[in-house]
Amino acid sequence: AFASVVVLSFPDLQVVDSVVTESPVRFPYIPGLLSFREIPPLLAAFTQLQTEPDLVIVDGQGIAHPRRFGLASHLGLILDKPTIGCAKSRLCGQYEEPKSEQGSYTYLMDKGEVIGAVVRTRRNVQVVYISIGHRISLDSARTLTLACCRGYRLPETTRYAHKAASSKVPQNTPMIPTP
Repeated sequence: AFASVVVLSFPDLQVVDSVVTESPVRFPYIPGLLSFREIPPLLAAFTQLQTEPDLVIVDGQGIAHPRRFGLASHLGLILDKPTIGCAKSRLCGQYEEPKSEQGSYTYLMDKGEVIGAVVRTRRNVQVVYISIGHRISLDSARTLTLACCRGYRLPETTRYAHKAASSKVPQNTPMIPTP
């Protein structure tokens, strides 16, 4: 498994530090239990950083998870850092589609509980699902994630981490399936 952590300055979003690690996969792919597969490689990457991040935006769910404890929640608890889940797909809950304008949002609800925000980061693009990971409010998570979006659907944090990891993956390497 490849894990990528990229630290950006805020608010100008310039790369300050970047680490990509490769680790053996020690846990099988089980939907809903992705944390147990992805946390060990991520922790290996975090230990190699020269710069300690103040906030972590995770490409995955926080409390918008069937068990209310997704990858962002696990990682935030272990690192004891404010952590945001910013996912491309929904694992659970219902919502009404937000307006097509950038910054529009509605709440992601499950069993009468607000578990996240469904946010349009750019005009006329698919939404992202933002949820609390650890030590942050939903409003702060939504505001900070939007502040990290610069003309693309995904925040720059995620885009840079994907680019860094992709540059380390050898050609013709089968990718690990994600939910």
